[in-house]
Amino acid sequence: MSLHDFGLIRHLAHPAREYTPIPFWFLNGDLRHEEIRRQLRDFQDHGVYGVVLHPRIGLSKRIRYLSPLFFRYLRTAVETAKELDMRIVLYDEGMYPSGSACGQVVAENPELASRGLALTDHPQPRDRVLCKTERGFLAERFSGGTLRGIHFGEDDGEKNQPLSADILNPQAVDSFIRKTHERYWQEFQAYFGTTIIGFFTDEPSVLGRNVSGLQPWTKDFDAVFTRAGGRLENLTALFSGEENGDTVLYRRLMLQRECDVYYARLSQWCESHGIALMGHPHQSDDIELERYFHIPGQDLVFRWVSPEKGGTSGMDSVMGHCSSDMARLMGRKRNSNECFGACNRDGNPWYFTGSDMKWYIDWLTVRGVNLLIPHAFYYSLKGKRSGERPPDVGPGSIWWPYYRQWADYMARLSCLRAEAEAEAPIAVLCRNRNMPFESVAPLLESQRGFLYLPECFWAECREENGELCLRDFRFQAILGPAEMFPSVSHDPLSVSPVCRCEPAVPELRAAKLSWKGQEIWHCVNEGGQALQTEITLSCEAPLGLYDPWEGKSWKAVCRATPEGQKIPLRLEKNQCVLIFSCESHEAWNALPAQTSVSCRLTEENFTLAEDHPESFRKVYTAKVGPLQEDCLVEVHAPEMAELFVEDCLIGAAFWPPQRFTVPARLLRNPAGQTLRLVLTGSRANQYGNAPVPYGLLQESALGR
Repeated sequence: MSLHDFGLIRHLAHPAREYTPIPFWFLNGDLRHEEIRRQLRDFQDHGVYGVVLHPRIGLSKRIRYLSPLFFRYLRTAVETAKELDMRIVLYDEGMYPSGSACGQVVAENPELASRGLALTDHPQPRDRVLCKTERGFLAERFSGGTLRGIHFGEDDGEKNQPLSADILNPQAVDSFIRKTHERYWQEFQAYFGTTIIGFFTDEPSVLGRNVSGLQPWTKDFDAVFTRAGGRLENLTALFSGEENGDTVLYRRLMLQRECDVYYARLSQWCESHGIALMGHPHQSDDIELERYFHIPGQDLVFRWVSPEKGGTSGMDSVMGHCSSDMARLMGRKRNSNECFGACNRDGNPWYFTGSDMKWYIDWLTVRGVNLLIPHAFYYSLKGKRSGERPPDVGPGSIWWPYYRQWADYMARLSCLRAEAEAEAPIAVLCRNRNMPFESVAPLLESQRGFLYLPECFWAECREENGELCLRDFRFQAILGPAEMFPSVSHDPLSVSPVCRCEPAVPELRAAKLSWKGQEIWHCVNEGGQALQTEITLSCEAPLGLYDPWEGKSWKAVCRATPEGQKIPLRLEKNQCVLIFSCESHEAWNALPAQTSVSCRLTEENFTLAEDHPESFRKVYTAKVGPLQEDCLVEVHAPEMAELFVEDCLIGAAFWPPQRFTVPARLLRNPAGQTLRLVLTGSRANQYGNAPVPYGLLQESALGR
């Protein structure tokens, strides 16, 4: 029996193209048809089978947004994608936030510009005063909000920045759909539902960008508010951070308005045209708004969540569950994250390491995200373009020659988390923009499965035999207000973890999955050091382990106990492993044992042979052999390492410790062999604002 007799391994070895990462492709230069075709072919050659066509600042000024010339270039992209069997996601704005057609909505009708609620002592000439209060006048006011445009001179603070439209005004949203969605439909309707799979809407903002001192509002919203029983004068509390019954009513009505006027309209349009509404709402905890996405999504940017912060603190730490849990509740197969955008270390543009990218991929996927949208692949890095929300995590990165391994890794985990069902015996009650994170951290750190359950589903729930039931979901415990669902346990820590760890390892994230009768434990080391523990799993079948990064499997060393099977588990920094139940003892016996090598080389064995500061590369050499056994090479460098035996590439590694196994067959020359270790430094040395180290470093000097 071969390894390919394992259903899970066979399935993940070559995941379907639908699980490809689908990066933002920044169309940010002087577009040329042949270059568009060349880049798409290059993406496919590196395992990337889809892109988001994202008009971006730096686009040549001869190419006006939504002009015939604009669509000619996009047609080249769409037609080439069809030829290559790639998928296209359309982007609904130029540039963001969505909803304004790059200022064209307001240019056509200035009355459709974004509005806000002001508290002022001196109303402005264009204000519509709503009421006078003890704290001043409440007034409806044009917010002056903007968006980032697609040409130089249209960015934040620049003279030609476009004005944002009022996405709470049905007339404005209808104008937006007519100018964008309907134009794309006219141009590309033959590709909708096949090559074109979705429309991406990007963090719509009621007020627009660069606005302060105002609260979200829309034209004549005071009539809606007062009809619902609200008292306008009590909304002054919005400006001091206070809460009262009227601020609660205001937020509820605002949410409903945003849902009905913007998201529902876009969702219905996409559905009626055979594609998915994709993208993400404005905030990481906008869980109610995810209802309208056919592929719920979120946005991991600016290092709001990061290795050094630990991954469980702050409001943004809920975003992985926000999209994945809502997708499960709605019966959606996929959910997405626009990831890596401006996730630079130390405020240094382009200082984004392979270690960072691996950590973020694992952080998202172990929480159930199953469609990764890397931010971004740049069409051009010429001039100022290289500094616009870097880094390029595709062709402009140092790891692009080896990107197929990254693409395969993302696809394997996306396939797993799209097709397997996660165990979630705990319901975490939440509301829009109120998803608890501090009280959830102990669940993550003790390896307990949970699912955020937003208020929009509470009315469907029932209490039955001490469980909270929602359709096919059965929750044994609740994290939430004690008065909610009183017959169900409110002690989530009384629920068994998906695996028991001795000793406890708070850095271990684990999810228990089921896939076609197989049990799977998705385990990730979210800490900065290797972790070691013994885990107990309630499973009687033989167990194997699979490393989806390396694509390798081996037998688990198990010890049967009354509590379950115990397995020693060691995960290196940035390591993910799947523990899976074997279909039979014969299948388990076909797995190899985990291999070990007795010959080991470290950085002490290597000598600097070449220094190329112009390319931020150093070459080290070591003489070895002859050897009759495999040799393990382990070094510590802050970035990418490539190892060669003479001119034969052994492999590349992207974070410390970089490990390579050199087969003995390459080391049997009686005269010995030369190992060449090539270390490449971060692109921050080329495009950033400060140099960062490269070459061999002592382990104690690395850190995160």
